[in-house]
Amino acid sequence: MTTLTTKLIQQSDARGSALAVISDDLSLTWRELCDFSLRCSTMLRDKGIEKGDRVALLCSNRPAFLVAWFGLANIGAVTVSLNTGLVGEGLRYSVTQCSAKAVMIERAILDAKRADLEPVLEGRTVIVFDGEQDLFAVLSGLAADAPYEGLGSDPLSIIYTSGTTGLPKGVLNCHEAFLASGRWMSRYLKITEADRIMVFLPLFHTNPQMYAVMSALEVGCTLVIRPKFSVSNFFDDARRFDCTMFTYVGTVLSMLTSRIKTPDRNHKLTRCVGGGCPAEVWRAMQERFGIDPHELYGMTEVGGWVTGNSAENYRFGSCGKARPDVDVQVFDPQDNPVPAGTPGEIVVRPKAPFTILLGYWDNPKATWESSRNFWFHTGDAGTLDQDGYLYFLGRLKEIIRRGGENISPFEIETALLDHPDIADAAVVAVPDPIFGEEIKAVVVAKRDFPPQDVRHFLEGRVAQFMLPRYVQFVDEIPRTETQKIQRRQLQENDRGMIDLQGVEEHA
Repeated sequence: MTTLTTKLIQQSDARGSALAVISDDLSLTWRELCDFSLRCSTMLRDKGIEKGDRVALLCSNRPAFLVAWFGLANIGAVTVSLNTGLVGEGLRYSVTQCSAKAVMIERAILDAKRADLEPVLEGRTVIVFDGEQDLFAVLSGLAADAPYEGLGSDPLSIIYTSGTTGLPKGVLNCHEAFLASGRWMSRYLKITEADRIMVFLPLFHTNPQMYAVMSALEVGCTLVIRPKFSVSNFFDDARRFDCTMFTYVGTVLSMLTSRIKTPDRNHKLTRCVGGGCPAEVWRAMQERFGIDPHELYGMTEVGGWVTGNSAENYRFGSCGKARPDVDVQVFDPQDNPVPAGTPGEIVVRPKAPFTILLGYWDNPKATWESSRNFWFHTGDAGTLDQDGYLYFLGRLKEIIRRGGENISPFEIETALLDHPDIADAAVVAVPDPIFGEEIKAVVVAKRDFPPQDVRHFLEGRVAQFMLPRYVQFVDEIPRTETQKIQRRQLQENDRGMIDLQGVEEHA
């Protein structure tokens, strides 16, 4: 096992003059990225940062994020990459729960969140930078630090889960978990040094860190950093920077296919990788844009991802097959494997050391509960087919239990997104004295239409017992920063909820 620093130096030596990072304002070669990162390590040491220290990093999508990230890794410090959308107590909780010794922050973010952060900054080192220009000016006056001589099993990162209920948990991963992700991602997707990976998802998130940055670090290809996702600029950016692939999450692909109806193949994009691609969107990406979605199954706790559709093993609608360095199974509530095609909980066990989380930071109870019987229990529902392809059904806690039937909201939501007048949709449980739970479809409509059309549209597309009884029209579906539906909010909000049973009876 090795470390991020070792791989960074290897790419600097092998491909020093090749581009590692491109943004609107600047480009960095692999040699420059390595050099600035090692100089950043020196700066951080001078400010008292030592091996094992937690440092909260608050930075937008820009090359400075990567320089700071690799710089902290070279000390053996633990980067706590915080969601830049956090405010108030949520932001303060993340800084204090990880016992951050320092906060490294972009000045624009500090100015915007000063009132939220000030109560927890006392006693912590605060490192502020405006952007690349001032940061690199400081680093240019420093000598490069000595390369880190630690182990692949050394802690590297804490990323807080964006759970929709309860306090977030800090997932602690080591160098090897990150490197293994890039190692297998580059093999699954046949990523080479000629690729250019577009990164528009926030760099504080597991997805771009483990899927994009680690793949680039593995093969020496180029990262194209965009400030944020934009449908209107997407293909123009892809053409301008000669991008060949990108990573996705949540509704990104649905937004592309719903807003761009005309074919566009005048680009070099060939594939994308991530999770949450409905079947119709998958098909539209291929037919309309010539881009193959490589759907995977993953989460921060399992080292980013554990199953994926590879170039060789690609099955439409699935989350692909397990990586060779992990075991993936589906268990019943008593932790017994279920037959192929039978729903259950997705569980993961590493075959190679240090490929999944080291644990939840300062939360031994959560770590123990998730690791029952020496398997990591994801809390997600899924099925495995006879050939070992995984199919994701949703969070176990989100499964609707109606009259003895277990119903996946994801399946109904996927069907609803095919409706020509629905821009977004979510499905949640509503308590019912007879069936235990009933189904509510929450819909963002592009234009007005009768509520009973929702049920009529779904007939023949989902099983009869999955047809919603209730419909609610809203302006938007509440989501976390990582596009997870905040289902509790939808369950608690009953304003304007329409009982279709009553509508049908009086129609």
